[in-house]
Amino acid sequence: MDDELIGLEDQGWQALRAGGGTVIAFYNSVLDTQVTMLLPGGLTITSRPAALKAMSGAPWDWYHLSDWAVQHVTDDVAVVTYSAAAERDETPYAALVSSLYVRRAGGWRLAFHQQTPR
Repeated sequence: MDDELIGLEDQGWQALRAGGGTVIAFYNSVLDTQVTMLLPGGLTITSRPAALKAMSGAPWDWYHLSDWAVQHVTDDVAVVTYSAAAERDETPYAALVSSLYVRRAGGWRLAFHQQTPR
């Protein structure tokens, strides 16, 4: 189960690196019906359409994820935490990341995501 959740996070970053339709297709399949995202710069997103729109920006040039941890709150709720380092348009980025997943009939769905810049 932990590998599946970590895999979803990595697939999300792969999609963000690919950009365009890839990122929209991936997150359209994994976002829960209600989602909250707290992103750098005070950006708070509280709707699925706004989350999909926010992720359709310029793709990342590269990324590296490390220091993984998965905490199971219940059998159907888990929090994935890790460190992210990335670069876009020659601008480096580093953050502590947490994502809360809820298991639904169709699989794990992303319900909450936060990035705290380092």
